[in-house]
Amino acid sequence: MEEQQRARSHTVTTTSSSFAENFSTTSSSFAYDREFLRTPPGLLIIAEIVLGLLVWTLIAGTEYFRVPAFGWGLCFNGSACALYFSAAIVDASSVSPEKEGHNFNSWAASSFFAFLVTICYAGNTYFSFIAWRSRTAQ
Repeated sequence: MEEQQRARSHTVTTTSSSFAENFSTTSSSFAYDREFLRTPPGLLIIAEIVLGLLVWTLIAGTEYFRVPAFGWGLCFNGSACALYFSAAIVDASSVSPEKEGHNFNSWAASSFFAFLVTICYAGNTYFSFIAWRSRTAQ
């Protein structure tokens, strides 16, 4: 009789999550989190991407290189290069093969791409400097 009772019974486990738990480092797969995009930080990230693309698209569609006020592109690229470089170093130093395999792969890949973005910003800083220097020499 007791075995029949056990066969029919089952355990139900429920969990709840909060905004802070979404940043857990124990996730087992890379997934698109639609719920995050509805949170204030998610909405701000979307706004940053969209508005940033609009700014750069609208400026790039003009003859910005003729206007000295847009020399801040050099400052932006230089500071972005420095910030991405420091983030890449911190990211790379956080990669440890002893931790979970998924996190290791994600962190290693993000570190690699952070260094690539740093190189891109460094190149853009160089070209911005050359363009700025040629304008001031005239």
